[in-house]
Amino acid sequence: MFDQPVQLEIFPTDLHLRRIDSAYNMRRFYRLSVQRDLFGGACLIREWGRIGYRGQVMIETHDDEGKAITALMKLAAAKRKRGYLGIGTSDLGQESQTRSPTRPVRLSAARS
Repeated sequence: MFDQPVQLEIFPTDLHLRRIDSAYNMRRFYRLSVQRDLFGGACLIREWGRIGYRGQVMIETHDDEGKAITALMKLAAAKRKRGYLGIGTSDLGQESQTRSPTRPVRLSAARS
């Protein structure tokens, strides 16, 4: 049981990201997955949308698994720049801090 070494993945093949910002009523997810196809290549499956809904799916085909993982890492970096956080991170429960709310707050004046 404990005598077999465990190999950890250096390059992830599945990635789940979220972006939650209640100031903009934004609850988005972005899911990336690399899977082998029947022809010896690899597919990068991208799924995105609003949390709680099915969302959209796009499948990109690549020559090998290394190119698909490279594309996954590039997309993940771009999404993290835009404020998406990984599901396994400790700061997931906090709202994204990439943009501060700039919408003005309308205060209703009391009429007499």
